Parts: sequence; structure tokens; C-alpha cells
Amino acid sequence: MDIVTVKTKFQIVIPLHIREQVHVEIGDVLEANVEDGKITFTPKSLIDRHLAEGLEDIRKGRTHGPYDSAAAAIKALDARSERPVKNKPHR
Repeated sequence: MDIVTVKTKFQIVIPLHIREQVHVEIGDVLEANVEDGKITFTPKSLIDRHLAEGLEDIRKGRTHGPYDSAAAAIKALDARSERPVKNKPHR
């Protein structure tokens, strides 16, 4: 068991062998929680909202292609742009 000290600005240092076990690096993001009176930190990966929306589209099968050529992809995009677009409510 390791003992750490709360420093000014409530900062703590995670001991090296613990950082190595969970592969925490400088700049990583950790989620902080309280569980049964204990503070826990869990490494997290954050992604851009637009990237997350794109990945969700892929998961739900909202994709196009593959295309045999760039010309075929452009033709598909042109055909898509000619369809009427449903207005989405603004957030």
C-alpha cells in the first residue's frame, strides 16, 4: 500500500508502479469518482463530438461505398446533394 500526500491546490502524485500498471502517461484524462467513501480514478479516452457522431453512423450502418473510383464517389455525392434535405430542429 502506498501513501500519498495532498499538496497545495489538492494535487497528488500517483506512485510510479501504479501508473505503470494502468499505463497512465502525462496528459492522460482520468475520471474521478467516490465509491463507498473511497476516491477512485479511472483512465478515460475522450474523442471529438463530431468523430463520435461519425463512429455512431458507422455502427448504425449509415455509410456509403465502397466506390470503385473517386469519380464514382463524386457521382454518388452529387446524386445525394440533389435529394431534398429534411430540416432538422436546431439544438
